[in-house]
Amino acid sequence: MNAEATSALLDGSENSSVRFKSNDYIIISSSSSLPADLEGQIKSLNGKITGQMKKVGIATVSSTDADFAEKARKIKGVSSVIRDVEIQWYNPESFKTAEVDATNINPASTGDSNPFFAFQWGATAIQAPAAWNTGARGKGVKVAVLDSGFHLDHPDLKDNIIYSKSFVPGETVRPVGTGFSHGTHVAGTIAAADNNLGVIGIAPEASLILLKVLGDSGSGSFGWMMEGIMHAVEQEADVINMSLGAYLPRNGKYLDENGNVINDTKATQELLVAITRVTNYATQQGVTIISSAGNSAIDGNSDKSGISIPAGMPNVISISSTAPSGWAANLLGADLDGVASYTNYGTPDVTFAAPGGDSRYPGNENGVIAGLVRPVWVFDMILSTGTATSYNWVAGTSMASPHAAGVAALIIGQNGGKMHPKQVEAAMRASADDLGKTGRDPYYGYGRVNAFKAVTATIQ
Repeated sequence: MNAEATSALLDGSENSSVRFKSNDYIIISSSSSLPADLEGQIKSLNGKITGQMKKVGIATVSSTDADFAEKARKIKGVSSVIRDVEIQWYNPESFKTAEVDATNINPASTGDSNPFFAFQWGATAIQAPAAWNTGARGKGVKVAVLDSGFHLDHPDLKDNIIYSKSFVPGETVRPVGTGFSHGTHVAGTIAAADNNLGVIGIAPEASLILLKVLGDSGSGSFGWMMEGIMHAVEQEADVINMSLGAYLPRNGKYLDENGNVINDTKATQELLVAITRVTNYATQQGVTIISSAGNSAIDGNSDKSGISIPAGMPNVISISSTAPSGWAANLLGADLDGVASYTNYGTPDVTFAAPGGDSRYPGNENGVIAGLVRPVWVFDMILSTGTATSYNWVAGTSMASPHAAGVAALIIGQNGGKMHPKQVEAAMRASADDLGKTGRDPYYGYGRVNAFKAVTATIQ
């Protein structure tokens, strides 16, 4: 295997800014359909429709007219007009990396034919290999990944990609350059093919719908995210994974394009209305929505200052992150289910937990797994596809969410496809390992997902 593996760590912070987009608006109708001739009316007000979500009564509009919102609110059938919000969902420059030549990696001792499987402790923690042995591999299931750009030609992904589209103006689905790609890493955790090359996804035969809703800079708007969800429904996705998160202030404090603080509580309320319409619609259409809980160690039980988007929205399954500490130093005895140091938590905020990795191990000594020598903390993170042709270690709830999405795909596949999201969640809940306090707890929710238990329960 002539490839490279890279280690990287997300900085663990939520978005660094929540800003109104200067010329972009979200129009919310008073019903689930848009007003008649909306495009013509918007044009007459010096605006241009950039996106229409007709089945939920939402449109995105651009206009340089400072009075556009006030004028557009007078259109018959329009409930509200608010500025779209742009958020720095993650900072690509916050990664720290180290490369290694993987040509001398020994085959996994489990007998798995994918050379990097030996490093995929996350798959072991959720008993994915045992699930695969039952025949559960996600065949026939479509998983939409809403993220940043994707390396569409990665050898572990290209055969499972069936569709891709960018909602980021001026940017293609592919990221600029061949370096690390957040979206590529997430997609590989879900459905990297079982092709004897690098890693293997939790649902290695699932089909991937890759939708770019974040720019290469890591920023994106709520409008792009909502359009991505609606488009995933149109593409008949069974599961949506959103490894992205923003902490929206309940007090309505935003920044404008000049960095000035603006107080607009109504904007927060209306944004939540719009996003709820979209997530509810997707659920009604049979799509299971899964999202990362966030990386700021926020205690949702005590901190009520904001709401995590999309994790905190109705019908969204929120995933917290688990990780070992020093796995490479204690391969047989390490606890793979520790609570990650950065993960958001809270009883109402976490539905399930899944492997997301961490770098909290205090030492910098080397460990050895399958012939590869790296610092012990590197092996505690999640290895997946990352650059155009190689593989990366990364930590974050962004890495936990796709593990859970993969399990959802296995469940749906074993049930012959097309399950109601509530049935999928019920199967995940019935099979999860209850690792915290009995019942739902702040760190693990209903428990850490278990692929083997989930698929064997559904095929009995």
